[in-house]
Amino acid sequence: MKEARLWIREDEGIRCGLCPHGCLIREGKEGICGVRGNRDGRLYALTYGKVVSAALDPIEKKPLFHFLPGTTTYSVGGIGCTFRCWHCQNWEISQATIEDLPLRQIEPEEGVSQAIQSGAASITWTYNEPTIWHEYALDMGRIATEHDLKTCYVTNGYITEEALNELSPMLSAFRVDLKAFNDDFYKKVCGGRLQPVLDATIRAHELGMHIETVTLVIPGVNDDPGEIDSLIRWVIEHLGPETPMHFTRYHPDYRMTDPPATPIATLERIYRRARELGLEYPYLGNIPGSSYEDTRCPSCGLDLIRRRGFSAQITGLDGDQCRNCGKQMPFVLR
Repeated sequence: MKEARLWIREDEGIRCGLCPHGCLIREGKEGICGVRGNRDGRLYALTYGKVVSAALDPIEKKPLFHFLPGTTTYSVGGIGCTFRCWHCQNWEISQATIEDLPLRQIEPEEGVSQAIQSGAASITWTYNEPTIWHEYALDMGRIATEHDLKTCYVTNGYITEEALNELSPMLSAFRVDLKAFNDDFYKKVCGGRLQPVLDATIRAHELGMHIETVTLVIPGVNDDPGEIDSLIRWVIEHLGPETPMHFTRYHPDYRMTDPPATPIATLERIYRRARELGLEYPYLGNIPGSSYEDTRCPSCGLDLIRRRGFSAQITGLDGDQCRNCGKQMPFVLR
């Protein structure tokens, strides 16, 4: 347990300033995330360094396709979340409490040491929502940058500008879920709001973080063609046409079991439409064996990176340029 950052006292408790919920936390209670608590009139990060899972993953698993392609990342996850998504695939940890699961302590220095020993090129806070691990990620990230390791958040994007500003000196990549382009979806299905996610994504982009987005396409829920078009247009306008957008296949999970799995034809239509609208790097996920995860040069069509499963083979790049036409690609390389 460590004293938290970004909070103020109010008459009835403590106001947390880490995420847009802005929880007013009374003495002895926790915020919506379940891991930031008011103890004796001060806010504490109750799960500082308390880890459920630490593993070496391909960076493509996050998914991050234009960030250190073909490398591995040291992935660290804990418990808790700012959302309550009905379709959460990691609900066993995201909705867990401190008492629910065995947690082991990994101090920031130890985590960085393990990442270096494993040969990882980066550290990723993932599996549950990293925003609520703010102090831990900050401390580990600062040490990581001293050892030339890149850093990544796999996040729902529900974070305040102040928190993002604190992260910016050490956070390299912001892989954000854009769960829908519909505020009603966020309110009903996730327990949050859309606009703060959009605002945070723009701010992360302004701060120079590498951005990739993921949208899980759910039949009859967030797959309206007009809504998808609006989402793609928003990304092109605010983040740039070179921003990788991943559209992934939904499978029933947790509390959302009614819609069937997403038809592949729906995803293929979204892919074609994204290209028509000017998005240079759309990708489709959760389709085993699909070539829609390959990176192609938007200028000449050459295969640059071929992917199968979580493996990546660089086939058409000289550094960060297309081997055929010389176009510079928006990749973060070692």
